[in-house]
Amino acid sequence: MEKIRVAVIDDHDMVRKGLLAYLVTEPSIEIVGEGSSGKAAIEIARKEKPDVILMDLLMENGTGIEATKEIITFLPECKIIIITSYFDDEQVFPAIEAGAYSYLLKTARAEDIIKAIEKAVRNEPVIEPKVANKMINRFRAPSKALHDELTERELEVLMCLGDGLTNQEISDTLFIGVKTVKTHVSNILSKLQVADRTQAAIYANRHGVLREEK
Repeated sequence: MEKIRVAVIDDHDMVRKGLLAYLVTEPSIEIVGEGSSGKAAIEIARKEKPDVILMDLLMENGTGIEATKEIITFLPECKIIIITSYFDDEQVFPAIEAGAYSYLLKTARAEDIIKAIEKAVRNEPVIEPKVANKMINRFRAPSKALHDELTERELEVLMCLGDGLTNQEISDTLFIGVKTVKTHVSNILSKLQVADRTQAAIYANRHGVLREEK
């Protein structure tokens, strides 16, 4: 029986090393790479073509959502399992929409992570119950405009995009870090179903999502 080729991506060394230490004891699993950024995940995926990637969400140098979206374009057979501390709407839905196959929390037991990996290669997704409930409730909700799904902060960032501001200018305007701006922009693109910030700006102007003049 062929081993499951797995890569682990997490910018917290203790978390990543802990996962790796457990996974290497599993006879059915072969570790083919590890990294601490979305960029590293993409490079490993291109070089090693893993069967499964365990992916954190919020990282420097490329988020898990951005990396997932790109990896799926050139390696669609790869199953990406998100392992994160976050299960709020602005993380869950963009990750699923980007192509994540399964979604687990970092509170999951090690054996549950192993089971999720094994199920992934059998085409059986595993979704953390709290996340599954959110997904069910979303499908039950009445139809809304795409930007109605944005959080209040994401709307503020979208307004800035509509004004043509750069990430640094948005950071200065809203008093938030550039990394946080990038995360919000990534979430906005996913929720609005647009390819880039230019299309997001066009959406903002077409739908009257405009920033008030001070």
